[in-house]
Amino acid sequence: MDERIRLVVLFGGQSAEHDVSCTTATHVLRAIDLDRYDVVPVGIGRDGAWAIAEEARSALASGTRELPSQLATVGNDVSPDELIHHDRTVVLPLLHGPMGEDGTVQGLLELAGVPYVGSGVLGSSVCMDKAMAKVVAGSAGLQQARYRALRADELRPSSPQQLADELGLPLFVKPANMGSSVGVSKAKTIDDIRSAIEHALTYDEWVIIEEAIVGREIEVGVLGNLAPRASIPGEIIPGAEFYDYADKYLSDDYQALIPAPLTEHRVEEVRALAIDAFRALRCEGLARVDFFFEEPGRGFLLNEVNTMPGFTPISMFPKMWLATGMTYSGLIDELVSLALERSTRRRSNTGR
Repeated sequence: MDERIRLVVLFGGQSAEHDVSCTTATHVLRAIDLDRYDVVPVGIGRDGAWAIAEEARSALASGTRELPSQLATVGNDVSPDELIHHDRTVVLPLLHGPMGEDGTVQGLLELAGVPYVGSGVLGSSVCMDKAMAKVVAGSAGLQQARYRALRADELRPSSPQQLADELGLPLFVKPANMGSSVGVSKAKTIDDIRSAIEHALTYDEWVIIEEAIVGREIEVGVLGNLAPRASIPGEIIPGAEFYDYADKYLSDDYQALIPAPLTEHRVEEVRALAIDAFRALRCEGLARVDFFFEEPGRGFLLNEVNTMPGFTPISMFPKMWLATGMTYSGLIDELVSLALERSTRRRSNTGR
């Protein structure tokens, strides 16, 4: 009998981050120990259809080096029910953005009683909605940039001027429910604010408008469930005006300084703050916690918490953990172990 864990790797999805997910999945599959896992790659198309990714499955049978640079979500259609009702199954949802990272898929997996990697329904949905995440983080006493969150029906012709008067220029405008810097704009004028809001509203009905912080961008990886621990922090020096989608996934123009050049005191401070944010936002498994460091000034300001960070070779989350002493395959093993631990604990708490 095959004693390997059946690892269902979900990728693709219906959000604007579909391509990012497909690229992430390739690099994760290349690092998976096939002696420990029976891997089932499952692509979710832009139309929401689930399919066994036959190209990826065939490549895995020949060795991980045969995997394409970006996985395709096409293959033999399959229902979620067929995939997840199986002994020794763990789901790894490498989905970014709405309809995957926002608690929707997590809810499906909870109903099915299947262990899965990452935060649960609440943590996933709160962190995906940057407007609500800011409310929760503020209630927990975590310092943040000054911001406004507005729904489409709350916007008025006078809103751009009012926002500039309140928060100053320049401003950053972003959709509340999106990641990978998709839909994010830097607005330097009143007309820019108006255009940036219109752009953000093509992705979500809620928009976040934030003051522009003059400071350093510091990131920390967090792993764990009941006892989370933080990685060595890293610093991003953007290649563009800000750390945008191209910097994150398409180019190598940005610089990643790992470890971040901080004093020992500041390193311990930001690692502790990352764990505080992880706990406050009900995260589990993993997260990347992003800060602005305003020195001199307010110190570390929480920017956002990403519950399924990128796993490409240039992504910060795996690079920070590699610098902390883990291997890429060891990181995947830890995530699977955390998923199983959480599932066992949840079953005991719910009487399943």
